[in-house]
Amino acid sequence: MGPRSVEILAAENRELRKLLASLGALVELPAADAAQPSHPARPQERKKQMAITATKTVRELAVELPGAARIFEKLGIDYCCGGAKSLQDACGDARLAVEEVIRSLDESESARQAATPERDWATAPLNQLTAHIVAKHHTYVRQEVSRIQALLTKVVAAHGQNHPEVAKIQQAFEDLASELASHMFKEENVLFPHIDSMQAAVDRGQPVPPPAFGTVRNPVQMMMMEHDGAGEKLKQMRQLSSGYSAPADGCTTYASLYRALREFEQDLHQHIHLENNILFPRTVEMEKRN
Repeated sequence: MGPRSVEILAAENRELRKLLASLGALVELPAADAAQPSHPARPQERKKQMAITATKTVRELAVELPGAARIFEKLGIDYCCGGAKSLQDACGDARLAVEEVIRSLDESESARQAATPERDWATAPLNQLTAHIVAKHHTYVRQEVSRIQALLTKVVAAHGQNHPEVAKIQQAFEDLASELASHMFKEENVLFPHIDSMQAAVDRGQPVPPPAFGTVRNPVQMMMMEHDGAGEKLKQMRQLSSGYSAPADGCTTYASLYRALREFEQDLHQHIHLENNILFPRTVEMEKRN
């Protein structure tokens, strides 16, 4: 992979920054995981904390920067077994321009820090909320499932004998991924199109169209039950992993896996919140009024 691939990645990161600026991102860390100070770091402190240099090891960068592991994976930079190498040497081995890699890392971190609060979805049109859920959360799930599955396979193979809990986490995640795939399919092909048609009718001042399933409360109740099942799977994985705390003998991939699972949990919590607490109650109320 040559400098051209790094240029493409840098362009993607710039697009990500634009997307975050337009859509916003609300990330709520569970209290048990919040290892941050109660007040934000001053600009000088943040700059020092996030310094990216070619002399830092790949492992250090993977630990310090939440988005680094994903970039390294995409570029083919070994941040696990080869994590002791400096970024300069690792880029040399992979035939990458270190300046471009640093730029990609910096842009990824800047986009993460520049994330703006969510808009007020309690008042936005319902069709915009369904579009947001699909574009942000459904897309995230589909992207992350394959990455986490690959990390689980590596960790189970390397550490499964000493840490049998990772095999149980792998099975729980496979079950969750399968359930979410079916869940999102039903939302995107049945429930959300009906909600969009309801909003369109209301915008035109017309009665909402009668659904083929009797009342919108029926699929809403089913989706909420499935959310409960997903929540149980998240609790199971968190318990098995001791709050996503990698063991002392765990490698960098082990730590990356637990970080990915924690982020997956955070996104799914926000995803379910938008549906259970905003989209579904507003949809039921719209049907009742019209």
